[in-house]
Amino acid sequence: MSTQRFTPEFKEEAVRQVLERGKSVAEISARLGVSSHSLYKWVKAVTPDKTEKQAADLLEAKSEILKLRAQLRRTEEERDILKKAARYFAREPE
Repeated sequence: MSTQRFTPEFKEEAVRQVLERGKSVAEISARLGVSSHSLYKWVKAVTPDKTEKQAADLLEAKSEILKLRAQLRRTEEERDILKKAARYFAREPE
C-alpha cells in the first residue's frame, strides 16, 4: 500500500482553490487526483479554529458588558442627583 506525498505548495494551491475561488472540495479533489478526505484535512488545517474565534468574541463581549455597566452606573447616579435637585427646587419657598 503506497501513499502519495504532496508538496506543501501543492497543498496550499489546492486549499486556495477551495477557499478563495469557491470551488467545491469534490470538484478540486477529482481534478487534482487527491482524496476528498485529504483535501478536507488540508482545508481544516489552515482555517482558524472556531474555539479561538469564540474565545475572542467572548472576551470582546465581556469587555463591552463591563463598559456598559459602568456607563449605566454613571447614568443612574446622574438621574438620582437630578431627582434630588428637582425635589429641592420644587419645594415652595418659606
